[in-house]
Amino acid sequence: MKKNIVIVGLGLIGGSMARALRGFEDFDVVGVDVSQPTLRYALEQGVVDRTEEDPVRALAQGDLVFLCLHPQGILDFMDRHREHFKKGAMVTDVCGVKGAVLEGAAALPEYVSFLGGHPMAGSERSGIQHSVTHMFRGAHYILTPNGQTKPEHLELMRRVAAYIGCVDVVETSPEQHDAIIAYTSQMMHIIAVAVCDDPSLFQYRGFEGGSFRGCTRVAALDVPLWTQLFTMNAGALCGALERLEENLRGYRMALQTGDRAGLVDRLSNAAARKREMNRLDQFEQINND
Repeated sequence: MKKNIVIVGLGLIGGSMARALRGFEDFDVVGVDVSQPTLRYALEQGVVDRTEEDPVRALAQGDLVFLCLHPQGILDFMDRHREHFKKGAMVTDVCGVKGAVLEGAAALPEYVSFLGGHPMAGSERSGIQHSVTHMFRGAHYILTPNGQTKPEHLELMRRVAAYIGCVDVVETSPEQHDAIIAYTSQMMHIIAVAVCDDPSLFQYRGFEGGSFRGCTRVAALDVPLWTQLFTMNAGALCGALERLEENLRGYRMALQTGDRAGLVDRLSNAAARKREMNRLDQFEQINND
């Protein structure tokens, strides 16, 4: 008998997850969204096997449920529909903050198994029209199991991650996840938008090199989404920004005081650390291949 993967929210990530999961084991993929044009697109383009307008009907048949909404939307959805999930269902999310989501998931009934998830992939674009089957290929899939997580569901998510092309699965705590993501993702977005805040930005048009384009690529972000991500992880993000500000101040002071030796030491240290990271990444890739 066919089982059902219900994907709530068919935006960039939800749409890509739906595409990537088509044909997974004995599951049909059911898409849920408030937008009629999105649901029509999902059917016409073969993003899902079928769609459902009513989330209550969809959840009643959902064996595996992906919540692919904005962070506050996920919290609101779990609160509004906590009694509508199928008994024995596994519920997961794809949100870039885990602490707040895990707190919200505590309100789910005992017959629901929740497992926090975060596939480390995305784009500066948004909407189902930009979703792609290969979105998660080569990505890390972070999972934050807790007391609500059943072992068989953790194993199911490992198979999901492998099927959609993830390079590995990383298990961690919600607190550790949020601290790491504050540094590796959220701070990078803050840097990108801060660079674009420069009043002379448009005067520099035509002089951009690859480093500028790479640094600012994510600045054209989804403002409501990233506002929620930043504010829900404000403590960890502020800590990361304070360390960045201290490092930037060190470079500026070396330049202002003409401390060439100090500048060389700083640059040499940072370059060596980055080369070591590159070496470790290459070693890991060889082992995975």
